[in-house]
Amino acid sequence: MKDSIMERRSFLKYAATATVASGLLGRPIAAQAGQKGTKMRKALQFGMLPKKLSDADKFKLAKECGFEGIEGSPMEDLDAARQLGTLAREAGVPIHSIVYGGWGAPLSDPNPEVQQKGLSGMRMALTSAKAFGCDTVLLVPAIVTETVGYGEAYERSQKNIRKLLPMAEKLGIVIAVENVWNKFLLSPLEFARYVDEFDSPWLKAYFDVGNVILYGYSQDWIRTLGKRIVKIHLKDFKRKGYQWTNLLEGDVNFKQVRLALEEVGYDGFLTPELRGGDKAYLTDLSKRIDRILAM
Repeated sequence: MKDSIMERRSFLKYAATATVASGLLGRPIAAQAGQKGTKMRKALQFGMLPKKLSDADKFKLAKECGFEGIEGSPMEDLDAARQLGTLAREAGVPIHSIVYGGWGAPLSDPNPEVQQKGLSGMRMALTSAKAFGCDTVLLVPAIVTETVGYGEAYERSQKNIRKLLPMAEKLGIVIAVENVWNKFLLSPLEFARYVDEFDSPWLKAYFDVGNVILYGYSQDWIRTLGKRIVKIHLKDFKRKGYQWTNLLEGDVNFKQVRLALEEVGYDGFLTPELRGGDKAYLTDLSKRIDRILAM
């Protein structure tokens, strides 16, 4: 009981500190409002491009539609990954990150064999990222279930991620944990604490602006997470009707999102995570992001 009380006091103390530091009291101390030199660049997920095109033509189309980067998936064939990375760079849309995920073999699973499978998958993803020439691998850090408690998921996932950090550092690849609908990291304060406890530049936050819309506000999360954010996913969601929408058609306050990103000095890619489509659809999507950036 004493240990539980001490842990709660420790968290409350951390929460109070994070609240002040992130400007939740109305003063963005850690943020650098209107910071000059920040540049938010538009990216596209590789799977959103028309499948009938060759890889080279896919990258060419992404560039023509106004995108500046690509997000891919891990490839075990490292030679093929290097070739794809080269094609992307030559087209002017470098692969900036890859999505490993982690749903299939969660690092929070109680079965050691499942944990090892997850660790092996992440090691492959880190190696693949190096071959692509990108700098980040997205990881779903843990999954809370009927049989995996929140505390277990928290402790087990951190323990396993720490095993990956030496490799991430050696390769120069950031592991970015994302907020997804996994019943985990349900508040910005907790997300910040989770990242900070690693005390490593190789563990950052991948923030999805649409995934918090049911229980929070994206701009609040951004201001709290601040410099911990290394990548951004763009999605939109309509609370009434409980449905995903195209950008600017849901309840995400994109003007406030854009302002918050500027305040924290975010300098990186904005990657929509939506269905794919043809040139007309992708060009419209690119223009929607331009509208967000102009708000």
